[in-house]
Amino acid sequence: MARRKKTRMKSGDFILTILVLALVVFGVIMVFSSSYYSAINDTGDPYAYLKRDIIWAAIGLGAMLFCAMFDYRLYAKAAPVILVVSTVLLLLLFTPLGVSRNNATRWIGVGDFTIMPGEIAKISAIIFVAWYLSRDPKRIRSFTRGILPMIGLCALDFGLIIMQPNLSTAITVCGIIVGMMFVAGLNILYLVGIVGLGAMGITYMILTDEDGYRMKRLTSFLDPFQDPLGDGYQVIQSLLALGSGGLFGVGLGKSIQKTLYLPEPQNDFIFAIIGEELGYIGCLLLITCYIVLIWRGIHIALNAPDMFGTLLASGITIMLGLQVVLNIAVVTSSIPPTGITLPFVSYGGNALVLFMGSMGILLNISRHSAK
Repeated sequence: MARRKKTRMKSGDFILTILVLALVVFGVIMVFSSSYYSAINDTGDPYAYLKRDIIWAAIGLGAMLFCAMFDYRLYAKAAPVILVVSTVLLLLLFTPLGVSRNNATRWIGVGDFTIMPGEIAKISAIIFVAWYLSRDPKRIRSFTRGILPMIGLCALDFGLIIMQPNLSTAITVCGIIVGMMFVAGLNILYLVGIVGLGAMGITYMILTDEDGYRMKRLTSFLDPFQDPLGDGYQVIQSLLALGSGGLFGVGLGKSIQKTLYLPEPQNDFIFAIIGEELGYIGCLLLITCYIVLIWRGIHIALNAPDMFGTLLASGITIMLGLQVVLNIAVVTSSIPPTGITLPFVSYGGNALVLFMGSMGILLNISRHSAK
């Protein structure tokens, strides 16, 4: 009687694993360094943000290990349910469960426990689009069966997220969906049309903003020194931090801008503190790590065993690349401030767990790949 051969699953992408763990450790170190004075000012405990970040990193590691072991193909079966749950969570923001901070309602929760539905919307959109377009690869060539439903999903997520308001996350989610459509085979003319339509919509929102908030952010980006103590203050402090770092930086822990000059240095503008303390070389090494990580994501997508795996890996890689580019562009005053975190490095539990879990999904896809 012939014995059935047991197929051994691969261990996963080693380079991706090492890079993610290295970035998370580096992030914990930089969160502590950048938040030291802010933590004292906010809580009286210089280790407050460090403690929370370590806890979230541990939870993220658990999520990464779980997703690395969980068969990615099972996400396809639950894709519609995941999208519905994500939409319900976004709607809960407009109930008493919504938590408001800094004139924005982006969290839901009870007590100290809060989650950001906008972060969940990113991965739920990736899973749903991958499932929908992989069921019939020819769908993307049809306007009614392929393109229109994806535009509808963009409109749904964009509308619910922009009401928080959170323009940066809304743009990111739509960018991920459009990017996945392109990977699936979207005609270039349709792509240009969708991007153009989105650009016109954002321009209309800026011009018709009643309180002029978005227009102020745009003008402060074009000339931050026009209002150095108001809308341009954070950008100016960020540029001062980057400029002060020079080639090799002033040294780890020796930043001046983090001493309550640069607002929220551990969050969206942590790259500026990295530039100040570790210099141009430190920034270049960090960017290189992200480039290699994106390359591994592309490699996994190209070698995935099925269309769903290809689109799922592509969506996660697009999400990673998009957030890295947007964050660094904001910190260097290349685009208007958007309020987007630097993956694995910025302080923020929801984003950290999301990205580590997403890397776990990439690892699982790589375990099933032929190469």
